[in-house]
Amino acid sequence: MASILIVDDEEGIREFLADTLVTDGHDITEVADGLAAVRVLDQRGFDLMITDLRMPGALDGIDLLRRARRDQPEMEVVVLTAHGTVDNAVEAMKLGAFDYLQKPLSSPAELRLLVARALERRRLLARDEVQRTSLSTPPLTYGDPVMTPVVKALEKVAGTNSTVLLLGESGTGKEVAARTIHERSARAQGPFVPVNCAAITDTLMESEIFGHEKGAFTGATQARRGRLELADGGTLFLDEIGELKPELQAKLLRVLQERRFERVGGSRTIDVDVRWIAATNRDLEGMVREGTFRDDLYHRLAVFPIELPPLRARHHDLRPLSDTLLARIGREVGRPELRLDDEARERIAQAPWPGNVRGLANALERAAIMAEGDTIRETDLRLADSPRTLSTGHTVSQPVTMEEVERSAIRDALDAVGGNRRRAAQRLGIGERTLYDKIKRYGLT
Repeated sequence: MASILIVDDEEGIREFLADTLVTDGHDITEVADGLAAVRVLDQRGFDLMITDLRMPGALDGIDLLRRARRDQPEMEVVVLTAHGTVDNAVEAMKLGAFDYLQKPLSSPAELRLLVARALERRRLLARDEVQRTSLSTPPLTYGDPVMTPVVKALEKVAGTNSTVLLLGESGTGKEVAARTIHERSARAQGPFVPVNCAAITDTLMESEIFGHEKGAFTGATQARRGRLELADGGTLFLDEIGELKPELQAKLLRVLQERRFERVGGSRTIDVDVRWIAATNRDLEGMVREGTFRDDLYHRLAVFPIELPPLRARHHDLRPLSDTLLARIGREVGRPELRLDDEARERIAQAPWPGNVRGLANALERAAIMAEGDTIRETDLRLADSPRTLSTGHTVSQPVTMEEVERSAIRDALDAVGGNRRRAAQRLGIGERTLYDKIKRYGLT
């Protein structure tokens, strides 16, 4: 279903267009002149506008088209023109109209076909914009038994429109799980739009999600659609949702409830139809108790929670995952012939991998750079000598806990970047706030 604005001073034409398109399930708004159209366009967004070129009043179809292309550049426009004035329609297309229809309209079928083509172009342009920023990800699992209930849960919820909350340590494949849900859903042909709430500064996050109007802030030289708009008809994936500041939590709750929003600096209401998937490596329930995460938003997001196990619990996935990651990394660094020897594979199988898949990928990338020849050896991985040995070199008599491994990994990351917390968080694949919490928890400086 699309939102369509019809602008024509002839009531009979408006009724014909509206009756035809309502039958296809579209949301139709009708106005009789250009000034009325501007007032409506200032209040809400539309997917498509169908406008007559010649209308009475101070604003004809050409002027309305110019205004629409300036204020809602992502909206498609189809113009109506009387027989013998095709030159006007050509001028309109030079200004950005998708196509034109001549009056009198020949049939409802012609109208439906043109509307379908215009809406398809809008969908493809939005998908292309999303794909330019999307990253490829490895498969979620290679058949480890511990992942069986996870895969079954993903398959069951994919066929619904329910909101999903993915839980698990950083790097366990939550985005891969979200993409799996999207690809197996009825929205698979729509866009999948990821937003990493930990990777974008607080000052830019609102604009990133909701978009902004021209002049909304210094540097906003033109209107820009946010990730929420780009996800219309598809899936919006909010990764590291626990990093979202309280003000944005409130705005997000409103969109979840009402399915509409305004861009930053704008007053026009935009309707969206998206499937929501959120993910976090934080204890949201604990954050709710502490008052740092909204209780009402948590319950809106946690309709169907799924917890992903850490990589150290997925022994059967380690070998094929390592091979897949190394093949990709080898191509990226110009060494596609690289292979792991048996000792390196054994070392990978023994390591606790506190960074999970992301940590494994980082280790393999370092090894790919350091390796001599075509074979990666155990020493190239540059991991601790033993699962029982911490980075300080102190060997313990009992197996180390995950807290000790995590503390050691954080200290190593901070040491490697000279104490720069932002770079350390990026190296570990976690949000800065999460890193700050852990530094405080473990008493690190």
